[in-house]
Amino acid sequence: MLLIGAGTGEATCGILYLASYLRRNGVEAFVRLTDDDVTDAEISRSLEGLLAQVKPKLIGLSLKWFHHVGRAKRVARLIKRLDPQVEIALGGNSASYWWKELLGWKDIDHVVLGDGEVPLLALARGEQAPPNVVSRGHASSRAPMTYIQGTSSSEVHYSHFEQLFLSQLDLHSFSGWVAPGKGCGENCLYCGGTRGMQKASFGRARPFLRPLEQVQLDHREIAARTWQLRYDFAGSTAAFLEDAWAGVDLSKHSVTYFLWGVPPPELAETLSRHFHRVYMVLDIGCFSEAQRVETMKRGLLKPCPTDRELFDVIARCQKLPNLELEVSGIAGLPFANQLSLTQERKLVERVLQAGCSIGYQRLESQPGALVTEHPARFEMVSEATTFDEFDAYFSQLDPHERTVPMVRYRDAKFEAAVQRTADEVDAMVWEAADRRAHVEVTGKTRLVDRSAAREEFALGEWLGRFRVPARFSKEKVTVIRSENGAGLSCAPSVSPRRFSDPLLQQGEEGTVLLATLDAFQKPTAVNTALKKLGPEYEEVVEHLVAGKFLQPA
Repeated sequence: MLLIGAGTGEATCGILYLASYLRRNGVEAFVRLTDDDVTDAEISRSLEGLLAQVKPKLIGLSLKWFHHVGRAKRVARLIKRLDPQVEIALGGNSASYWWKELLGWKDIDHVVLGDGEVPLLALARGEQAPPNVVSRGHASSRAPMTYIQGTSSSEVHYSHFEQLFLSQLDLHSFSGWVAPGKGCGENCLYCGGTRGMQKASFGRARPFLRPLEQVQLDHREIAARTWQLRYDFAGSTAAFLEDAWAGVDLSKHSVTYFLWGVPPPELAETLSRHFHRVYMVLDIGCFSEAQRVETMKRGLLKPCPTDRELFDVIARCQKLPNLELEVSGIAGLPFANQLSLTQERKLVERVLQAGCSIGYQRLESQPGALVTEHPARFEMVSEATTFDEFDAYFSQLDPHERTVPMVRYRDAKFEAAVQRTADEVDAMVWEAADRRAHVEVTGKTRLVDRSAAREEFALGEWLGRFRVPARFSKEKVTVIRSENGAGLSCAPSVSPRRFSDPLLQQGEEGTVLLATLDAFQKPTAVNTALKKLGPEYEEVVEHLVAGKFLQPA
């Protein structure tokens, strides 16, 4: 079996949990975790190689995020064009929500509803009535949800990472997600993953933490294979996490933690103590306190901090030298007014002045979200509400574009004011980000190679046999990673005229990058290095400084 994501970039960690479970139960499952193909020709070429190598009888296509619906249709169509006999099963949040409409696609054979471990195993084994599965031509109504995971579920944990991946690039692209829990207990009006949606799509009445032993297995499986770990809202308490890390050394790892509400003081301190570098993202709903409080009073927003509580959190985090804090919120939520727009700008200014990063975006249409389904209640309009509207939007979108349908105010004058404020805030955020990232480099600046890792692989091992012709498979690739995760894959011996791949720095380009890094193995002034390398290398030095490969000594 082959499991892949419907979108570009990294697929959700769900396919790794699924493939691990299938492997433990005798199914030869593989994942393609990361996919950067854009055009039909690129997608088809990769799929052809994957199908030839894996020879799957069943493909699991993860449709968690709604904005991948158009690409899911393209991928399914191209798979069936290459191999009409292979069966395709869709799964994930959006697939569960839109199961009936998706079964109308001629290239989809099955939709797995809710949690997928046991249903997918039954489907892979060819059982006649797999639980929680609806199949084209065999079901006119939704199957009952008979498999619902909870605190006693033992099926979910990472394993077999040495067998799941089809390339070292894919394994190295894994961002370290661990899911200590599942579900959400809140009903935020803008979200498609609320308590009500969890009940409807997964049969999950309330969120839960997975058994500690299963989360411990996750960490033991992946800690040696990734430079970072990532957790989201269900990451639980500091005490739970410390128990989950038992016996695993994380002192050289980075961690990213997404949370909301007012985090307990010990959480940041625990993360700081265990990890080399900590990035915390605190979601406060929106940047207007009045609007935030009003929405919470109506029961339409999760518990979020007041401005005073927010700055208490910021002050505590600033005492931890290896922790960086990002504060995120959504622009254009319901109940906005001129006062809230003024508060937005002022709070963003204060948070930036406090040295934090800002995450900021306009309100998007999410299938099943209250404000998307009933925008008129909030004097708003949604650019997409039904499946057909979302499908049409993403199917017609240029593959290189990343836009989504939005929810906007019906009053054109006020909508213009909301957008003006969003543009002003965006400008402030980008200017602050540029200032933080900028490193002043002169000829006298002493730089040193701060690359966090450097490894060598055979080209076929790095990109995967499905991607590399056999005659180039043994060529060497030097893979370099900076502290923030930026990567370079240098293959000086591989001429781009003979074999070309956009993920490689090939031929002379690869030689130049490696030579520049080698010139700064010890702290060296830029002018001194350029005398040896040549003045034309100055732009390469600037590029490596921007990527944090070279840093001031």
